[in-house]
Amino acid sequence: MPQPRIMLVVTGDDFGYCPKRNQGIVDCFKAGGISSVSLLVNASAAKDAADLAKRHSIPIGLHANLSEGIPVSQSLQQASTLINERGFFHGKMGFRQALGRHQLNMEEVELELRHQIRLFRELTGHLPHHMDGHQHVHILPEVREVFAQVLSDHGIPYTRVPVEPGLQSCPWLPVHLQKFYTQVEKDARDSIPVFRRYGIRWPDVYLGLTTVGQNMSVPNLKRAFSHALSMSKRDVSSSEECVVTAELMVHPGYPSHPQIGGCGEGPDDFSQSDDRQHELNVLTDLSLLALYRHERVQLCAFKDL
Repeated sequence: MPQPRIMLVVTGDDFGYCPKRNQGIVDCFKAGGISSVSLLVNASAAKDAADLAKRHSIPIGLHANLSEGIPVSQSLQQASTLINERGFFHGKMGFRQALGRHQLNMEEVELELRHQIRLFRELTGHLPHHMDGHQHVHILPEVREVFAQVLSDHGIPYTRVPVEPGLQSCPWLPVHLQKFYTQVEKDARDSIPVFRRYGIRWPDVYLGLTTVGQNMSVPNLKRAFSHALSMSKRDVSSSEECVVTAELMVHPGYPSHPQIGGCGEGPDDFSQSDDRQHELNVLTDLSLLALYRHERVQLCAFKDL
């Protein structure tokens, strides 16, 4: 049987977050380290990011945001279940807590998602070919149904389902992250029947939870690709080629300036950390690019799947 081939979408998240993130993502794309980006349309440098994507022909999708910054929909900026007393989204954990208390209006979630798609189209000139969720909000209970309906209505074919093979065998992850990622995977698995019902697709394998920031290395990525190949369940004859589709979520960039960027509240610690440049350096490492060639990993965009 021939060696399986991986069609890999390497998605740079948070495009538009700040000028330094934008430049780092563009540099990473030009060096062959990523093959797609997800745009935060409510971020401070979103227009610049969209212009850069056009200039460099970077495949671009929408990073739907319900947890950080200010809503795009003006009607939700004054009074909404989606914002706190300061007018900002509730945050990564605050959104989940409010959802668990049944305090969020799903009609407002739908309105905001539709406005973000509209703004994406205004910025880029086209609909997103893929749409995922900032901080994985798109797979949460109740939200996933609204999210799937909105994608279906717009004919957006691809999303992200963050179920990562080998997650439970990563001793380098601290307990709090292991707990959070385990919940992310549960929510992702529960989303699968919903997304299938609406005809939405996603790659065969998802990678990226275990390789964020300093946890990204060429050996760890090699391990992730090995898991991706082992997850192939396809029946192929000796004369057929097995192709595994995969997405690797990454966050390359240069550290944000403390006062520049974000989605209305300034850049967070995640964006200001040196981890962003560490990811950029690993993703463009010549040994990783050589590994792609050796392991028959072909970088592509969602439209190529």
